Amino acid sequence: MSVRFSSISKNPALAERWESGPRVYPVMSPGDFLCQDAATPLCEVYNAAGAVCRFSTNCEPLLEAARESFLPVQGPTVSVDFSVRFWVDPINSALTPWPKPYVRGLNHLVFAGFDSGSSMLADLRARRVIGRFSAAIGNDRSYWKTVVFPVLFTIAGASLGIVELHCSCVARQQSGLLLVGAGRSGKSTLAVALAQEGFGFLSDDRTWCSWQSGRLLACGLATTLKLRCDAGKNFRELQGKEPTDLQHGEWGFRLEPEFALGLERVRCCEPRWLVFLERSENPGFRLSNLSSQEAGVRLEEDLMAELPDAATAQMEVIEKLAELPCCLLQYGGRPQVVAKNLTLHFERFR
Repeated sequence: MSVRFSSISKNPALAERWESGPRVYPVMSPGDFLCQDAATPLCEVYNAAGAVCRFSTNCEPLLEAARESFLPVQGPTVSVDFSVRFWVDPINSALTPWPKPYVRGLNHLVFAGFDSGSSMLADLRARRVIGRFSAAIGNDRSYWKTVVFPVLFTIAGASLGIVELHCSCVARQQSGLLLVGAGRSGKSTLAVALAQEGFGFLSDDRTWCSWQSGRLLACGLATTLKLRCDAGKNFRELQGKEPTDLQHGEWGFRLEPEFALGLERVRCCEPRWLVFLERSENPGFRLSNLSSQEAGVRLEEDLMAELPDAATAQMEVIEKLAELPCCLLQYGGRPQVVAKNLTLHFERFR
């Protein structure tokens, strides 16, 4: 396995060991388990889910995964909201499959483990995340985009004033439609059907919302799209294909939405309309208005327990979201029919 790093080695013997690679590899001093002298010279600044992040590492594939997941900061230098420093150990070569991530917290400190040699620690008060990862995970760009980065923002988002909502999101000309619902309410299927009606696809299951410079912002990460097996019959691109993803004992599809379905992907938008989904087995389409209070209560149900300051920041975002036009959609039938009806109603809120 070839893993690319960039730094000047402080240990000539180990540098010679890795001289066949495309870059010189950083090392730690013998016996330095904490890697206190580890270098992370690759540093860039991103807009990550609405927060400004200084991201540093020693691994080029990891930096590429960050570039594919987050937006570059435009314009002059701005203040940084949080910092992330991930060092990849070129000597640790753990192999796939990776176990399920393990997350535990104590007050403002949260630990996440990904394999025996890969973990990160977040200090929510200092807004600082550090981590050490194996070479194999460092080289796995897909794993960063679909697992590690979502875990990172689940952990750190609230302390940055970011709310993680269990919803899908599509957008048209930067105006966003949030589809909120429990599991099996059809969020992902409707998001795909709406994207095929001309919306940009932002997210299918988790959307990060924040209040930035006097406006709401909804962001997604570059994760794969997950569809249940029964959703395949609704889209010709999936007809005749066998599901390959097994989650919780149920088969489904895990897809790159741009390549597998030809969808346009967008990174962020300004939410304009919230639709709460209630799905039935019978065909139908019934929209009814929800009050701000009822919408706020429904959104709060999905929040995790947070530190007091983070909970206050989250509630501000929830209140702003609840002030938007909010509706309850009771529906059933083909997602394409439902998507056409939603598209007509959405024009009122752009």
